[in-house]
Amino acid sequence: QWKEKKTPPASTVSELTQLRRLSLALHGTVPSLEEIREFESMQGADRLERWTQKLLADRRFADYFSERFTRAFVGVAQGQFIIFRRDRFKAWLSEQIQENTPYDELVRKLIAGEGLWTGDPQTNFITSAVADGNLDRTKLTGSTVRAFLGQRIDCAQCHDHPFDHWKQSDFEGLTAFYGQVEVQVLGVRANRKLKYEVEDRMTLEQREVAPRVPFLTECLPAEGTLRERLAEWVTHPDNRRFERASANRIWGLLFGIPYIDPVDDLPAPTDISQSPPGLLDILGQDFRENGYDIKRLIQIIVASRPFHLSSESEFESADQIDAATYNWALFPLVRLRPEQIIGSMLQASSLKTIDQNSNLIMRGRRFFSELNFVKEYGDLGSDELNDFPGTIPQALLRMNGEFAKDNGSASPLNSVGRIASLDVPAEKRIETCYLVCLTRLPTSEERDYFLKQYQSATNQQQRVKITEDLYWALYNSPEFSWNH
Repeated sequence: QWKEKKTPPASTVSELTQLRRLSLALHGTVPSLEEIREFESMQGADRLERWTQKLLADRRFADYFSERFTRAFVGVAQGQFIIFRRDRFKAWLSEQIQENTPYDELVRKLIAGEGLWTGDPQTNFITSAVADGNLDRTKLTGSTVRAFLGQRIDCAQCHDHPFDHWKQSDFEGLTAFYGQVEVQVLGVRANRKLKYEVEDRMTLEQREVAPRVPFLTECLPAEGTLRERLAEWVTHPDNRRFERASANRIWGLLFGIPYIDPVDDLPAPTDISQSPPGLLDILGQDFRENGYDIKRLIQIIVASRPFHLSSESEFESADQIDAATYNWALFPLVRLRPEQIIGSMLQASSLKTIDQNSNLIMRGRRFFSELNFVKEYGDLGSDELNDFPGTIPQALLRMNGEFAKDNGSASPLNSVGRIASLDVPAEKRIETCYLVCLTRLPTSEERDYFLKQYQSATNQQQRVKITEDLYWALYNSPEFSWNH
């Protein structure tokens, strides 16, 4: 494609930059100094591949990706506590990801699940659509098609889609598959006596709607509950929308933006027997043929050349840069999510890795810091893969907020205090600060600037203050809050 479009790809970035990208994509934070040193000690040309496998096996990957999937599947609202437990749903997803449950199996559990939302957390996908005591079946239909087929059909609830093939009757037919679901005190279950009815706009009378799929009718099984049949149809191997939407979403979670944007408005698959397959066709087919293995798909994507390209271009004109960005000849510049920013701040404040093996105080500090920071910084909501502009209040929060102050103030227990007290040349202190915060070494200009500051210090108190200032500058640099 690059040759065809006459768009030469950017150069390959350093391994440290790739290490940062991997850690942000899979764990939602920059790597710790401990992890950087461990990676540097690894031998062999395939060490990035082996490091990726290590990150995927770490519980932090399952926990981080479960939150990303939770946003896509049920949103960010906590809902009605009596019938919806978002935290349990997220924990269940984390277990499924950790066990590497095939993605098609996971999705079928969500669509067709029955039981109590506490004991069978997958049913929270259904109860997330309950509002004011009533199950909004149309919301379930929209969520199902957006999340798993990468299509927006919500407007077809009221009228035929103005730009696509979706008809109002298609929406109604799909919604009818949720017509027999019942949410009661004892949980989610199927009631075959229920009928799905809508109000006829002409007569204002209720009319019954039969379950119907808009395409691939041969893939709809005849047996099972309505939701079991729908789940089988959505994830059917011949339903290429499912595999393409899955590959596009995973690509978006790794790069920060999907291969085709928006992530939930994909064009219909083309006939690959008549034209060359596109990237999503290739990734989707491999995903399907290898058992819908999420971790394998991730390994393929992060090993691809676009993931290793620089985000800097040698092109001079805006048109050339736009063409390179559009054709993935550059790594996209993407703002970090709020959770990634505060997670990176917290990790940079420790030389040791913060993970599930950290002490309870450290893990609790991370949990509440992330909760409060996201609340103040602004949550991206369920549309987190959409491009979002930074704001002045967000920049001020990073510069003057308690989070930057707390994580950039020296103490005997954090990285700032420990680096400041190191009995090493000032150059080593500067290099360590840059590695911890930005996962790279300083440029000669940056090193010389801060070296002069340290050389002017006459006592330990001044060295501590310089280290705190260096941390503050790195926390507030654009480089810290962007993936590049």
